[in-house]
Amino acid sequence: MMWKNVAAAPADAILGLTEAFKNDPRPGKINLGVGIYKDASGATPVLDAVKAAEKILLEQETTKSYLPIAGTPDYGIAVQKLIFGAPCDRAATVHTPGGTGALRLAGELLKSFSSGTLWVSNPTWANHKNIFTASGLILQDYPYYNANTQRLDEDAFFASLETVLPGDSVLLHACCHNPTGVDLSSAQWDRVAALAKTNGWSALIDFAYQGFSESVDADRVGVEAFLASGTEFMVASSFSKNFGLYRERTGALTTIGTDAEAKATAMSHLKKTARVLYSNPPAHGGMIASTILQNAELSTIWIHELDAMRDRIASMRAALAEGLAERGVNMDCSFITKQKGMFSFSGLTKEQVDFLREEKAIYIVGSGRINVAGLTPDNMNAVCDAIAESLDK
Repeated sequence: MMWKNVAAAPADAILGLTEAFKNDPRPGKINLGVGIYKDASGATPVLDAVKAAEKILLEQETTKSYLPIAGTPDYGIAVQKLIFGAPCDRAATVHTPGGTGALRLAGELLKSFSSGTLWVSNPTWANHKNIFTASGLILQDYPYYNANTQRLDEDAFFASLETVLPGDSVLLHACCHNPTGVDLSSAQWDRVAALAKTNGWSALIDFAYQGFSESVDADRVGVEAFLASGTEFMVASSFSKNFGLYRERTGALTTIGTDAEAKATAMSHLKKTARVLYSNPPAHGGMIASTILQNAELSTIWIHELDAMRDRIASMRAALAEGLAERGVNMDCSFITKQKGMFSFSGLTKEQVDFLREEKAIYIVGSGRINVAGLTPDNMNAVCDAIAESLDK
């Protein structure tokens, strides 16, 4: 047997934590690890707009045949309207199995058509380095987060990007930086895009949380800066969070060239590479997203639901900061409310995270990243009490 003398692979840093949580028999356990939205009752809901779209599909769908390698044209147009505000004549979009599939596809293209070096923020989403290492890329870190100020380490960030060589690529988070929740300002995005154009490197923008920072429109600021610069770049986007289509694995990779000829060339290689990786995308989630985005009434319902999710997360941020302050913890908790998206980079040490899991049945990623969307009015006091106790350790 090929597995006889092979050691077991380590559990995934985030999904493995969820498995441990599921196997924990203790009552009152709390999962603040994996990045999944939960409502005030602790459930991950199916959006009303999604239910309505599925009803339409149930009545109108006539086949389960394969989708084209790139997905349907309607899907590509819907994705571009969402991430750019309008279709882009320089852009080629393919439907991928989730945002992770988009990143993996991008990694293959970068391996073939760039220097093979990708710069990644320190810290970044735990799975980024796994994805791009599997693509055969050489990874370099650039500074991002200042733990003392709980803000962007601006001087070090830009100094590092100045050293990126022509032909290299830089992975950037469009909004709701994972895990820190610290985003670039509009002016900083303009500066980054100008650096890319001047120094001859390209960007891969991970756009997993559109609508979770400020709004669907405002969260485009980074993509718009690169689009205006005229440089070539790529965007990996996902419908998992903002449409709640987690299990449908619905994403897209969009490449933006300098002209229509570059767009056609990019599409040819997108399809060739996707054919090898997964052949055809899954249909259902993409059809849901397309149906909603092409229907004015459903789009309005969806935007209202997305706004409500963002507002609930903001209210949980405020409640967490207030609850910790009320308990007299020895830190300024205001940074929690300034961070954007589902996550808070709490500053908790590994020892404190271990204490919360082992003694309090509260599960947090080892980096100290808290999924704020997992907080509810019912578990807030328990979480604040436990974190306050951990900080005294």
